[in-house]
Amino acid sequence: MYVGSVSCLVPKKNQYPLTPHAEDDILGAVMQKIILDFQRDTLSNGLKILTLEDPSHPIVTYQVHFATGSRNERPGITGISHLFEHMMFRGSKKLGPEEFARIIQANGGTLNAFTTIDNTSYFENLPTDKLELAMRLEAERLENLRLNQESLDTEREVVRSERKLRTVNSPFGLLIEQLFAIAFDQHPYQWPVIGWDHDLRKLTLENCLDYYRRGYAPNNAVVVIVGDFKREKALTLVEQYYGHLKPQNHVEAPPAQERPQRGEKRSFYKKVSQLEAFFAGFHCPGIRDPDVFPLLALNHILSHGKSSRFYLRFVKTGRAVEAQVEVDPPPFWSMDPGLLQVYAIAAPGVPIGDLEKEVWEAIEEIKDGRFDEGELAKAKRGLTASFIMGLQSVFFKGLAGGLYEIKAGDCGMVNTVLDRCEGITTEDVKRVAQRYLVADNRTVVTLQPITPEENERLDPVE
Repeated sequence: MYVGSVSCLVPKKNQYPLTPHAEDDILGAVMQKIILDFQRDTLSNGLKILTLEDPSHPIVTYQVHFATGSRNERPGITGISHLFEHMMFRGSKKLGPEEFARIIQANGGTLNAFTTIDNTSYFENLPTDKLELAMRLEAERLENLRLNQESLDTEREVVRSERKLRTVNSPFGLLIEQLFAIAFDQHPYQWPVIGWDHDLRKLTLENCLDYYRRGYAPNNAVVVIVGDFKREKALTLVEQYYGHLKPQNHVEAPPAQERPQRGEKRSFYKKVSQLEAFFAGFHCPGIRDPDVFPLLALNHILSHGKSSRFYLRFVKTGRAVEAQVEVDPPPFWSMDPGLLQVYAIAAPGVPIGDLEKEVWEAIEEIKDGRFDEGELAKAKRGLTASFIMGLQSVFFKGLAGGLYEIKAGDCGMVNTVLDRCEGITTEDVKRVAQRYLVADNRTVVTLQPITPEENERLDPVE
Protein backbone atom coordinates (compact mmCIF):
# COMPACT_ATOMS: atom_id res chain seq x y z
CA MET A 1 0.00 0.00 0.00
CA TYR A 2 1.19 3.50 -0.71
CA VAL A 3 2.25 5.84 2.08
CA GLY A 4 2.68 9.57 2.40
CA SER A 5 6.17 9.91 3.68
CA VAL A 6 9.62 9.67 2.21
CA SER A 7 10.87 7.98 5.35
CA CYS A 8 9.96 4.54 4.04
CA LEU A 9 12.43 4.98 1.20
CA VAL A 10 15.48 6.54 2.80
CA PRO A 11 17.91 3.96 4.19
CA LYS A 12 18.19 4.45 7.93
CA LYS A 13 21.49 4.42 9.72
CA ASN A 14 22.62 0.85 10.28
CA GLN A 15 19.52 -0.50 8.52
CA TYR A 16 21.93 -2.70 6.56
CA PRO A 17 24.92 -2.96 8.92
CA LEU A 18 28.16 -3.91 7.20
CA THR A 19 31.22 -5.45 8.70
CA PRO A 20 34.52 -3.85 7.64
CA HIS A 21 35.23 -6.92 5.50
CA ALA A 22 31.83 -6.64 3.80
CA GLU A 23 32.48 -2.98 3.02
CA ASP A 24 35.86 -3.85 1.56
CA ASP A 25 34.33 -6.61 -0.55
CA ILE A 26 31.70 -4.26 -1.95
CA LEU A 27 34.17 -1.49 -2.65
CA GLY A 28 36.73 -3.82 -4.15
CA ALA A 29 34.18 -5.32 -6.51
CA VAL A 30 32.81 -2.06 -7.89
CA MET A 31 35.36 0.71 -7.45
CA GLN A 32 35.83 0.66 -11.18
CA LYS A 33 34.07 3.67 -12.65
CA ILE A 34 30.29 3.35 -12.24
CA ILE A 35 28.30 5.20 -14.85
CA LEU A 36 24.52 5.26 -15.10
CA ASP A 37 24.11 6.13 -18.74
CA PHE A 38 20.68 7.74 -18.61
CA GLN A 39 19.26 8.78 -21.97
CA ARG A 40 17.23 11.98 -21.80
CA ASP A 41 14.33 12.72 -24.13
CA THR A 42 11.64 15.39 -24.02
CA LEU A 43 8.18 15.36 -25.59
CA SER A 44 6.81 18.45 -27.32
CA ASN A 45 4.63 19.15 -24.26
CA GLY A 46 7.70 19.37 -22.00
CA LEU A 47 7.54 15.91 -20.39
CA LYS A 48 11.08 14.73 -19.63
CA ILE A 49 11.92 11.04 -20.02
CA LEU A 50 14.96 9.30 -18.53
CA THR A 51 15.68 5.77 -19.69
CA LEU A 52 18.35 3.31 -18.61
CA GLU A 53 18.40 -0.19 -20.04
CA ASP A 54 19.54 -2.83 -17.53
CA PRO A 55 18.80 -6.42 -18.63
CA SER A 56 20.44 -8.02 -15.58
CA HIS A 57 17.03 -9.02 -14.16
CA PRO A 58 13.62 -9.44 -15.84
CA ILE A 59 12.11 -6.47 -14.00
CA VAL A 60 11.51 -2.82 -14.66
CA THR A 61 10.82 0.24 -12.51
CA TYR A 62 8.47 2.89 -13.82
CA GLN A 63 8.58 6.20 -11.96
CA VAL A 64 6.89 9.57 -12.35
CA HIS A 65 8.44 12.44 -10.40
CA PHE A 66 6.66 15.79 -10.16
CA ALA A 67 8.58 18.96 -9.35
CA THR A 68 6.15 20.01 -6.69
CA GLY A 69 6.41 19.57 -2.95
CA SER A 70 5.83 21.62 0.16
CA ARG A 71 8.34 24.26 -1.08
CA ASN A 72 5.78 25.12 -3.78
CA GLU A 73 2.94 25.70 -1.34
CA ARG A 74 1.92 28.91 0.41
CA PRO A 75 0.23 29.79 3.71
CA GLY A 76 -3.36 28.68 3.49
CA ILE A 77 -2.71 25.54 1.43
CA THR A 78 0.15 23.91 3.35
CA GLY A 79 -0.03 20.13 3.15
CA ILE A 80 -1.78 20.08 -0.24
CA SER A 81 1.14 18.27 -1.92
CA HIS A 82 0.97 15.37 0.50
CA LEU A 83 -2.84 15.38 0.51
CA PHE A 84 -2.80 15.21 -3.26
CA GLU A 85 -0.56 12.15 -3.17
CA HIS A 86 -3.41 10.44 -1.35
CA MET A 87 -5.96 11.79 -3.82
CA MET A 88 -4.07 10.18 -6.72
CA PHE A 89 -5.22 6.78 -5.48
CA ARG A 90 -8.90 7.74 -5.28
CA GLY A 91 -9.70 6.70 -8.84
CA SER A 92 -10.15 8.19 -12.30
CA LYS A 93 -12.63 7.95 -15.16
CA LYS A 94 -11.63 4.33 -15.79
CA LEU A 95 -10.43 3.29 -12.31
CA GLY A 96 -12.31 2.99 -9.05
CA PRO A 97 -10.89 4.01 -5.65
CA GLU A 98 -7.75 1.98 -4.82
CA GLU A 99 -8.18 -0.02 -8.06
CA PHE A 100 -4.83 1.26 -9.35
CA ALA A 101 -2.99 -0.50 -6.52
CA ARG A 102 -5.02 -3.70 -6.83
CA ILE A 103 -4.26 -4.02 -10.55
CA ILE A 104 -0.51 -3.51 -10.09
CA GLN A 105 -0.34 -6.01 -7.23
CA ALA A 106 -2.43 -8.57 -9.14
CA ASN A 107 0.15 -8.40 -11.94
CA GLY A 108 3.09 -9.18 -9.67
CA GLY A 109 4.13 -5.58 -9.06
CA THR A 110 4.77 -3.38 -6.07
CA LEU A 111 4.02 0.32 -5.84
CA ASN A 112 4.37 3.29 -3.57
CA ALA A 113 4.40 7.06 -3.51
CA PHE A 114 6.03 9.73 -1.38
CA THR A 115 5.98 13.47 -0.87
CA THR A 116 8.91 15.58 0.29
CA ILE A 117 9.71 19.26 0.60
CA ASP A 118 10.82 19.30 -3.06
CA ASN A 119 8.87 16.67 -5.03
CA THR A 120 6.03 14.17 -5.19
CA SER A 121 6.90 10.79 -6.71
CA TYR A 122 5.07 7.65 -7.78
CA PHE A 123 6.55 4.33 -8.81
CA GLU A 124 5.82 0.76 -9.77
CA ASN A 125 8.29 -2.15 -9.83
CA LEU A 126 7.03 -4.87 -12.14
CA PRO A 127 7.89 -7.84 -14.34
CA THR A 128 9.29 -6.65 -17.66
CA ASP A 129 6.19 -7.49 -19.70
CA LYS A 130 4.01 -5.27 -17.49
CA LEU A 131 5.74 -1.96 -18.28
CA GLU A 132 2.95 -0.78 -20.59
CA LEU A 133 0.39 -1.57 -17.90
CA ALA A 134 2.09 0.77 -15.40
CA MET A 135 2.49 3.44 -18.06
CA ARG A 136 -1.16 3.25 -19.09
CA LEU A 137 -2.44 3.40 -15.51
CA GLU A 138 -0.17 6.32 -14.53
CA ALA A 139 -1.18 8.27 -17.64
CA GLU A 140 -4.85 7.58 -16.96
CA ARG A 141 -4.83 9.05 -13.47
CA LEU A 142 -2.62 11.93 -14.57
CA GLU A 143 -5.14 12.93 -17.22
CA ASN A 144 -8.46 11.82 -15.71
CA LEU A 145 -8.11 11.89 -11.93
CA ARG A 146 -11.45 11.77 -10.14
CA LEU A 147 -11.57 14.89 -7.99
CA ASN A 148 -14.75 15.47 -6.02
CA GLN A 149 -15.80 16.66 -2.60
CA GLU A 150 -16.32 13.14 -1.27
CA SER A 151 -12.74 12.11 -2.11
CA LEU A 152 -11.36 15.33 -0.64
CA ASP A 153 -13.31 14.94 2.59
CA THR A 154 -12.25 11.30 2.97
CA GLU A 155 -8.54 11.83 2.34
CA ARG A 156 -8.42 15.05 4.35
CA GLU A 157 -9.42 13.11 7.45
CA VAL A 158 -6.91 10.37 6.66
CA VAL A 159 -4.13 12.95 6.46
CA ARG A 160 -5.27 14.75 9.60
CA SER A 161 -5.18 11.43 11.45
CA GLU A 162 -1.72 10.75 10.03
CA ARG A 163 -0.55 14.16 11.25
CA LYS A 164 -1.93 13.44 14.72
CA LEU A 165 -0.22 10.03 14.86
CA ARG A 166 3.16 10.97 13.38
CA THR A 167 3.57 14.50 14.73
CA VAL A 168 1.22 15.53 17.51
CA ASN A 169 1.30 12.23 19.44
CA SER A 170 4.90 11.28 18.67
CA PRO A 171 7.59 11.93 21.29
CA PHE A 172 9.42 14.70 19.42
CA GLY A 173 7.40 15.50 16.28
CA LEU A 174 6.19 18.87 17.53
CA LEU A 175 9.71 19.88 18.60
CA ILE A 176 11.07 19.20 15.12
CA GLU A 177 8.11 21.06 13.62
CA GLN A 178 8.86 24.07 15.82
CA LEU A 179 12.56 23.88 14.96
CA PHE A 180 11.88 24.35 11.24
CA ALA A 181 9.22 26.99 11.85
CA ILE A 182 11.72 29.08 13.80
CA ALA A 183 14.83 28.41 11.74
CA PHE A 184 13.15 29.52 8.48
CA ASP A 185 11.35 32.85 8.43
CA GLN A 186 11.38 33.38 4.64
CA HIS A 187 11.49 30.03 2.86
CA PRO A 188 8.62 27.50 2.64
CA TYR A 189 10.78 24.87 4.34
CA GLN A 190 9.39 26.47 7.50
CA TRP A 191 6.18 24.40 7.36
CA PRO A 192 5.94 20.60 7.53
CA VAL A 193 5.30 18.42 4.48
CA ILE A 194 2.13 17.12 6.10
CA GLY A 195 0.93 20.71 6.54
CA TRP A 196 -0.62 22.72 9.36
CA ASP A 197 -3.90 21.30 10.63
CA HIS A 198 -5.75 24.61 10.26
CA ASP A 199 -4.82 24.67 6.55
CA LEU A 200 -5.79 21.04 6.02
CA ARG A 201 -9.23 21.74 7.47
CA LYS A 202 -9.81 24.64 5.09
CA LEU A 203 -8.51 23.20 1.81
CA THR A 204 -11.20 23.40 -0.86
CA LEU A 205 -11.95 21.40 -3.96
CA GLU A 206 -11.07 24.51 -5.96
CA ASN A 207 -7.60 24.52 -4.31
CA CYS A 208 -7.13 20.90 -5.35
CA LEU A 209 -8.28 21.44 -8.94
CA ASP A 210 -5.88 24.36 -9.35
CA TYR A 211 -3.02 22.40 -7.82
CA TYR A 212 -3.76 19.41 -10.08
CA ARG A 213 -3.82 21.58 -13.19
CA ARG A 214 -0.49 23.28 -12.54
CA GLY A 215 1.50 20.77 -10.48
CA TYR A 216 0.57 17.62 -12.37
CA ALA A 217 1.24 18.96 -15.84
CA PRO A 218 3.53 17.08 -18.25
CA ASN A 219 6.04 19.93 -18.33
CA ASN A 220 6.39 19.64 -14.55
CA ALA A 221 7.18 15.92 -14.54
CA VAL A 222 10.01 13.47 -15.17
CA VAL A 223 9.25 9.90 -16.25
CA VAL A 224 12.01 7.42 -15.39
CA ILE A 225 12.25 3.86 -16.78
CA VAL A 226 15.04 1.55 -15.65
CA GLY A 227 15.39 -2.19 -16.17
CA ASP A 228 14.90 -4.88 -18.77
CA PHE A 229 13.14 -3.08 -21.64
CA LYS A 230 13.85 -1.66 -25.09
CA ARG A 231 14.27 2.09 -25.15
CA GLU A 232 12.77 2.83 -28.56
CA LYS A 233 9.64 0.81 -27.82
CA ALA A 234 9.26 2.50 -24.43
CA LEU A 235 9.58 5.98 -25.97
CA THR A 236 6.88 5.11 -28.49
CA LEU A 237 4.58 4.09 -25.64
CA VAL A 238 5.31 7.25 -23.65
CA GLU A 239 4.40 9.33 -26.71
CA GLN A 240 1.22 7.29 -27.15
CA TYR A 241 0.02 7.74 -23.57
CA TYR A 242 1.36 11.20 -22.70
CA GLY A 243 2.04 13.03 -25.95
CA HIS A 244 -1.45 14.59 -26.26
CA LEU A 245 -1.44 16.12 -22.76
CA LYS A 246 -1.30 19.91 -22.64
CA PRO A 247 1.50 21.80 -20.85
CA GLN A 248 0.60 24.33 -18.16
CA ASN A 249 2.17 27.36 -16.54
CA HIS A 250 4.93 26.26 -14.18
CA VAL A 251 4.25 25.82 -10.48
CA GLU A 252 5.28 28.85 -8.47
CA ALA A 253 8.79 28.73 -7.05
CA PRO A 254 9.40 29.88 -3.47
CA PRO A 255 8.94 33.66 -3.25
CA ALA A 256 12.27 34.18 -1.50
CA GLN A 257 15.42 32.40 -0.42
CA GLU A 258 16.13 32.29 3.29
CA ARG A 259 18.16 35.26 4.45
CA PRO A 260 21.39 34.57 6.35
CA GLN A 261 20.87 33.97 10.06
CA ARG A 262 22.66 36.53 12.20
CA GLY A 263 22.42 35.14 15.68
CA GLU A 264 21.29 32.05 17.55
CA LYS A 265 17.56 31.40 17.89
CA ARG A 266 16.26 29.53 20.93
CA SER A 267 12.89 28.18 21.95
CA PHE A 268 11.40 25.89 24.59
CA TYR A 269 8.59 23.41 24.08
CA LYS A 270 6.56 22.17 27.04
CA LYS A 271 5.41 18.57 26.81
CA VAL A 272 4.62 15.64 29.06
CA SER A 273 7.82 13.62 28.98
CA GLN A 274 10.03 11.50 31.20
CA LEU A 275 13.18 12.68 29.44
CA GLU A 276 14.78 15.96 28.48
CA ALA A 277 16.00 16.60 24.95
CA PHE A 278 17.14 19.30 22.57
CA PHE A 279 16.92 19.57 18.79
CA ALA A 280 19.14 21.98 16.88
CA GLY A 281 19.41 22.97 13.24
CA PHE A 282 22.22 24.62 11.28
CA HIS A 283 21.52 26.16 7.88
CA CYS A 284 23.45 24.30 5.18
CA PRO A 285 23.62 24.51 1.36
CA GLY A 286 21.39 22.85 -1.24
CA ILE A 287 22.00 19.70 -3.27
CA ARG A 288 24.15 21.28 -6.01
CA ASP A 289 26.74 22.63 -3.57
CA PRO A 290 29.97 20.57 -3.24
CA ASP A 291 29.96 21.16 0.53
CA VAL A 292 27.20 18.54 0.76
CA PHE A 293 29.79 15.75 0.74
CA PRO A 294 32.09 16.97 3.54
CA LEU A 295 28.93 17.52 5.61
CA LEU A 296 27.94 13.91 4.98
CA ALA A 297 31.37 12.79 6.16
CA LEU A 298 31.03 15.00 9.25
CA ASN A 299 27.74 13.28 9.99
CA HIS A 300 29.41 9.84 9.77
CA ILE A 301 32.33 10.79 12.00
CA LEU A 302 30.08 12.19 14.71
CA SER A 303 27.15 9.80 14.82
CA HIS A 304 27.19 6.92 12.35
CA GLY A 305 27.38 3.61 14.16
CA LYS A 306 28.71 2.39 17.48
CA SER A 307 32.26 3.53 16.79
CA SER A 308 31.17 7.13 16.20
CA ARG A 309 32.16 9.95 18.53
CA PHE A 310 28.65 10.71 19.78
CA TYR A 311 27.90 7.06 20.54
CA LEU A 312 31.14 6.48 22.41
CA ARG A 313 31.01 9.76 24.32
CA PHE A 314 27.31 10.07 25.14
CA VAL A 315 25.40 6.83 24.64
CA LYS A 316 27.93 4.23 25.74
CA THR A 317 28.81 6.27 28.85
CA GLY A 318 25.15 6.63 29.83
CA ARG A 319 25.01 10.40 29.32
CA ALA A 320 22.39 10.18 26.59
CA VAL A 321 19.72 7.79 25.41
CA GLU A 322 20.45 8.96 21.88
CA ALA A 323 22.68 11.57 20.21
CA GLN A 324 22.68 12.07 16.46
CA VAL A 325 23.51 14.29 13.53
CA GLU A 326 20.84 14.02 10.83
CA VAL A 327 21.23 14.82 7.14
CA ASP A 328 19.67 13.18 4.10
CA PRO A 329 21.95 11.13 1.83
CA PRO A 330 22.10 11.66 -1.94
CA PRO A 331 19.75 12.00 -3.76
CA PHE A 332 17.41 12.97 -0.91
CA TRP A 333 19.34 16.09 0.13
CA SER A 334 17.18 19.23 -0.12
CA MET A 335 16.98 21.23 -3.33
CA ASP A 336 17.38 24.60 -1.58
CA PRO A 337 19.54 25.33 1.47
CA GLY A 338 18.11 23.30 4.34
CA LEU A 339 19.03 22.22 7.88
CA LEU A 340 21.65 19.90 9.30
CA GLN A 341 20.08 18.67 12.53
CA VAL A 342 21.80 17.76 15.77
CA TYR A 343 19.81 16.31 18.64
CA ALA A 344 20.33 14.56 21.93
CA ILE A 345 17.98 12.87 24.40
CA ALA A 346 19.38 13.00 27.91
CA ALA A 347 19.57 9.94 30.12
CA PRO A 348 17.57 10.17 33.37
CA GLY A 349 19.28 12.47 35.83
CA VAL A 350 21.50 14.18 33.24
CA PRO A 351 20.70 17.92 32.95
CA ILE A 352 19.93 18.77 29.36
CA GLY A 353 21.95 21.99 29.57
CA ASP A 354 25.07 20.06 30.52
CA LEU A 355 24.54 17.52 27.76
CA GLU A 356 24.02 20.22 25.14
CA LYS A 357 27.24 21.95 26.21
CA GLU A 358 29.13 18.67 25.85
CA VAL A 359 27.69 18.09 22.36
CA TRP A 360 28.94 21.50 21.19
CA GLU A 361 32.34 20.73 22.69
CA ALA A 362 32.48 17.51 20.65
CA ILE A 363 31.72 19.50 17.50
CA GLU A 364 34.40 22.07 18.39
CA GLU A 365 36.95 19.24 18.25
CA ILE A 366 36.07 18.66 14.61
CA LYS A 367 36.33 22.39 13.89
CA ASP A 368 39.78 22.36 15.48
CA GLY A 369 40.84 19.43 13.29
CA ARG A 370 41.05 16.96 16.18
CA PHE A 371 40.12 13.88 14.16
CA ASP A 372 42.27 11.58 12.10
CA GLU A 373 42.50 10.12 8.64
CA GLY A 374 41.20 6.78 9.91
CA GLU A 375 37.89 8.30 10.97
CA LEU A 376 37.55 10.06 7.64
CA ALA A 377 38.45 6.90 5.72
CA LYS A 378 35.76 4.98 7.62
CA ALA A 379 33.22 7.69 6.81
CA LYS A 380 34.12 7.63 3.11
CA ARG A 381 33.85 3.84 3.02
CA GLY A 382 30.45 3.99 4.66
CA LEU A 383 29.12 6.66 2.30
CA THR A 384 30.44 4.86 -0.75
CA ALA A 385 29.25 1.40 0.28
CA SER A 386 25.77 2.67 1.12
CA PHE A 387 25.39 4.37 -2.25
CA ILE A 388 26.78 1.39 -4.17
CA MET A 389 24.45 -1.01 -2.37
CA GLY A 390 21.53 1.18 -3.41
CA LEU A 391 22.64 1.04 -7.02
CA GLN A 392 22.25 -2.73 -7.04
CA SER A 393 18.50 -2.23 -7.54
CA VAL A 394 16.85 -0.83 -10.65
CA PHE A 395 14.46 1.02 -8.33
CA PHE A 396 17.20 3.05 -6.63
CA LYS A 397 18.94 3.73 -9.94
CA GLY A 398 15.72 5.27 -11.20
CA LEU A 399 15.15 7.15 -7.98
CA ALA A 400 18.65 8.60 -8.00
CA GLY A 401 18.40 9.77 -11.61
CA GLY A 402 14.88 11.12 -11.25
CA LEU A 403 15.47 13.06 -8.03
CA TYR A 404 18.72 14.60 -9.28
CA GLU A 405 16.86 15.66 -12.44
CA ILE A 406 14.06 17.23 -10.39
CA LYS A 407 16.21 18.86 -7.72
CA ALA A 408 19.37 19.78 -9.61
CA GLY A 409 18.20 19.77 -13.21
CA ASP A 410 20.84 17.18 -14.05
CA CYS A 411 20.41 13.43 -13.68
CA GLY A 412 24.12 13.10 -14.56
CA MET A 413 25.02 14.29 -11.07
CA VAL A 414 24.36 10.73 -9.92
CA ASN A 415 27.62 9.80 -11.65
CA THR A 416 29.61 12.29 -9.55
CA VAL A 417 28.59 10.96 -6.12
CA LEU A 418 31.32 8.33 -5.71
CA ASP A 419 34.12 10.63 -6.91
CA ARG A 420 32.94 13.38 -4.58
CA CYS A 421 32.84 10.99 -1.65
CA GLU A 422 36.32 9.73 -2.46
CA GLY A 423 37.66 13.28 -2.78
CA ILE A 424 36.68 14.47 0.71
CA THR A 425 39.70 15.62 2.74
CA THR A 426 40.21 16.33 6.43
CA GLU A 427 40.53 20.01 5.52
CA ASP A 428 37.12 19.86 3.81
CA VAL A 429 35.47 18.44 6.92
CA LYS A 430 37.17 20.96 9.18
CA ARG A 431 36.22 23.82 6.84
CA VAL A 432 32.50 22.98 6.62
CA ALA A 433 32.31 22.50 10.38
CA GLN A 434 33.83 25.94 10.88
CA ARG A 435 31.57 27.52 8.28
CA TYR A 436 28.16 26.04 9.10
CA LEU A 437 28.24 24.63 12.64
CA VAL A 438 28.53 27.96 14.41
CA ALA A 439 26.31 29.48 17.10
CA ASP A 440 25.15 32.40 14.94
CA ASN A 441 23.81 29.87 12.39
CA ARG A 442 22.10 27.73 15.01
CA THR A 443 18.47 27.29 16.08
CA VAL A 444 17.74 25.24 19.22
CA VAL A 445 14.45 23.92 20.60
CA THR A 446 14.61 22.37 24.06
CA LEU A 447 11.98 20.01 25.42
CA GLN A 448 10.81 21.13 28.84
CA PRO A 449 9.02 18.23 30.57
CA ILE A 450 5.80 19.05 32.39
CA THR A 451 3.30 17.03 34.40
CA PRO A 452 -0.06 15.87 33.02
CA GLU A 453 -1.70 18.41 35.34
CA GLU A 454 0.34 21.26 33.84
CA ASN A 455 -0.42 19.95 30.36
CA GLU A 456 -4.17 20.17 31.03
CA ARG A 457 -3.81 23.93 31.60
CA LEU A 458 -2.28 24.48 28.15
CA ASP A 459 -4.27 24.70 24.93
CA PRO A 460 -4.33 21.46 22.90
CA VAL A 461 -2.23 21.13 19.74
CA GLU A 462 -3.66 19.84 16.47
